[in-house]
Order: sequence, then C-alpha cells, then structure tokens
Amino acid sequence: MSEENTTKPGLLYLSATPIGNLEDMTYRSVRILGEADLIAAEDTRHSRKLLSHFDIHTPLTSYHEHNKLDKGPELVEHMLAGRTVVCISDAGLPGISDPGAHLAMLAIEAGIQVSPLPGANAALSALICSGLDTTAFTFYGFLPRTGKKRRELLERIARRPETLIFYEAPHHLKGTLGDLLKALGPHRRAVTARELTKAFEEFNRRSLGELAAYYDEHEPRGEFVIIVEGFDLNNEVEAGPKQQLTPAELVAKLEREGMGRKEAMREAAKQLGISRRDVYQALLNT
Repeated sequence: MSEENTTKPGLLYLSATPIGNLEDMTYRSVRILGEADLIAAEDTRHSRKLLSHFDIHTPLTSYHEHNKLDKGPELVEHMLAGRTVVCISDAGLPGISDPGAHLAMLAIEAGIQVSPLPGANAALSALICSGLDTTAFTFYGFLPRTGKKRRELLERIARRPETLIFYEAPHHLKGTLGDLLKALGPHRRAVTARELTKAFEEFNRRSLGELAAYYDEHEPRGEFVIIVEGFDLNNEVEAGPKQQLTPAELVAKLEREGMGRKEAMREAAKQLGISRRDVYQALLNT
C-alpha cells in the first residue's frame, strides 16, 4: 500500500516593491523575500537590481502578462509541492494593473493560502496628496487603448460622484487628458502626480483644461497618476457659462481687455481646456 501524500501546500505572498525610493521597502518584505523558495517577478532584470540592493539571493523566475497562462499553473504546482512563492511587480503592489491578480486567483482555486506583504502603491499615494476627496474613489488604471471602448467607459463614468484615479505613461498623457477633457469638461479639478517618492516628485494641481494646456507646452516625463474630482452638479452649473464663447470670441474678448495676441491665445486655451494649436486653427477658420 502506497503512503498517502501528506505534503502541506505552500504559500503565495504578494509583495509590494518600491515605486521610486528604495527605502519604501518594508523589513518584513525583505525578510520573506530572502526566506522564500522562489520569487516570481514581472521583469527579472529590473527585480535583480532590487534584490541585489537588499542582498537577497532567492531564485528568480519570470512571470508577466505574456506568459501568465503557462507560467501561472507551473507556479501553482510549486506551491502545491509545499514551496513558498513571492510574486512581485516592477513597482508597487502586484495585482494592481498587473498579472499578479491572475496568479492569486489560480492559487485560491487550488486551495493555497494567499497573503499580502503591504507597502507602496502609486494610486493611493497620489490620492492622499491630491487635495481632492478621499472618502469615495474608483481606480480605473490604464484606460482602454481602442477609441470605442475608451469612449464608452468615459461616458459611463462622466457623472460618477466619486474621485477618479487613472494611470498613464508619459507618451500617452496628452491624448488621455484630451479624452478626459472631452468627456468630463475643462473645469473639473484634477491632479497629475509623477516620479512619486523620487528626487523630482511633482504634483500638478489644476483644472482638467489647465492641465491639458500645461502639457501642450511642457513635454510629459515619468509615469503618471491622474486624479480627477467626481461629478458635482452644482460645480458643473457654475462652470457652464465659461463654455459659451468660441475660441475666436474669447481671444477677441481677452485682447479687448488688454492682452496681446499670444497671451490671449494661451489664456483662451487654458479657459476652454483645449490646446493652443486648436485656438490657432479656430482663428484661421474665422
């Protein structure tokens, strides 16, 4: 008679990693990463630098969006054999806009304990320093890339009252701000946060229209979190009259008030929440 397999399943940890400053790493995460049997990392080259900094020599394996369907079950087998696996992303909490969520679901379905190693998170770090309402908020991560899906989502959330949180890469920031502007209007208070916890950390607190105009003149650099205030009917009503003038009419009004043409174009772009190129084109068409 064969001996029954009594191997106790291992454990899956989801460990936060620094979003910029290496000192964001917790003592507990460093200890468990060193004690684990295997670390599943989104980008092994990136993670090796982190592990080297903390003198961690645990074996490392690649686990990311493009191999998760094959690699996830393989990692579950390791844990069913009694091994402890720690899943980490390039920055912040695995599972937030990250394939770690898929691994957690597979482990839970297999009866494996899943435990967090809390720490840095860009979305919440940006939110608490935004100056906007933190009592209710919704995290959307990266907006859909296809135009139709993006428009449908923005239409659904345009009148949601809670604070909205998005992630965006620098080369897509202008386009995303432009789409948010069209869907939500130029007068919503908004914040962009970049380089969080790093030497050049920056919070840019303006209206959506002002942010779009700002980045029309300043090239975005670094990874961004975008925080936008929720829909408030009273604010929308108060902001409404500002949208009545066309770009050409607003430029003419500002010029009558004493501004030069360039300054008037810049101010019109800011107030209307459009780019200076759009203002210039509107003037050409009059």
